[in-house]
Amino acid sequence: MISVLLVDDQAMIRQAFAALLGLEPDLEVAGQAADAETAVRLAAETRPDVVLMDVQLGAGADGIAATTEILRIHPPARVIILTTFGRPGYLRRAMESGAVGYMVKDAPADQLVEGIRRVHQGLRVVDPTLAAASLSIGPSPLTERETEVLRVAASGGSTAAIAATVFLSEGTVRNHLSAAMGKLGATSRAEAVRLATENGWLG
Repeated sequence: MISVLLVDDQAMIRQAFAALLGLEPDLEVAGQAADAETAVRLAAETRPDVVLMDVQLGAGADGIAATTEILRIHPPARVIILTTFGRPGYLRRAMESGAVGYMVKDAPADQLVEGIRRVHQGLRVVDPTLAAASLSIGPSPLTERETEVLRVAASGGSTAAIAATVFLSEGTVRNHLSAAMGKLGATSRAEAVRLATENGWLG
């Protein structure tokens, strides 16, 4: 029997997945979590074989960071990132976190079930379209400092707040933001953050 931990901040989706897995004779739901903290605690308690992990868990929580923590406390777990966000950057971050699968939620149910079985057997399961897109993106054009400034800018703080966080002058921060926007073809700081995030360049 393959035990599966379901992690999604939407109760309806969790319950639908639980009902789907309950129809399979070799799968059982070990637990359900709506947030990263509960997911990590349940993983430690139930020691699931496979974790289905949403990328965004509400209130800024990150399923990819939760994946890293779960694998730290329960290394045998096999994590499939299951998401509505079919973005290559998320795929790259997911694989770097130790996940062995990445599937979009609108995939056919039988593909999801088969994906669980495959990762349990030691294989990887990745949406082929996303895999191809991820390979075509290439490395980040941003410098380490530009990446750091954009990462802090993602929280929406002022230039002064960013400068205080990264220990740079406001003028230097503005220069880094301007350079990053130019490299990404963005017309605003927010667009630069979005593009860098979607491409997996903010980590």
